[in-house]
Amino acid sequence: MKLDITQEINIPEGIEISKEAHLIKVNGPKGEVSKKLAGPRIEITADKNSVKIISKKASRREKKLIYTFKAHINNMIKGVTEPFVYKLKICPGHFPMNVSMDKDVFTIKNFFGEKTPRKLKIKPNVKIKIDGKDVYVEGIDKELTAQTAASIETLTKIKNRDRRIFQDGIYIVSKAGKEIK
Repeated sequence: MKLDITQEINIPEGIEISKEAHLIKVNGPKGEVSKKLAGPRIEITADKNSVKIISKKASRREKKLIYTFKAHINNMIKGVTEPFVYKLKICPGHFPMNVSMDKDVFTIKNFFGEKTPRKLKIKPNVKIKIDGKDVYVEGIDKELTAQTAASIETLTKIKNRDRRIFQDGIYIVSKAGKEIK
């Protein structure tokens, strides 16, 4: 059954949302985040106090997209007010690992005694702080921040070894707003 669906998101004070074609921009005290949100038969309107996502005679697909767009816009609003933080733990078991940050390149030296360091180029608007055995990944865009944390974890992936014995690596221990147990 097709229904008319309207979702409204209230905008907190100090945050501005603008819409140009399908590009949604959210400005706040921490910075600016933009994302392209487009869907068939879905209209997004933004004014000073609220954002409305409207679909007339929405099918299941449009309903899913409406709630997805709502979640994206809420994450953008949350990101420009307080940044998303991911915490990773450095776990050296067999060889002492040396982790460093040089401009926009994250480097892991002496991972499993390897001579060549493993490197990862960090995307803009994401900050990495190394504090002893902890690595903090912080940013206003949730997707970029999460992808950077996952890329760091993947950088220390172990192949051709027994994972029960060789547990060296860098692992995500807390996500933005969630503790991993």
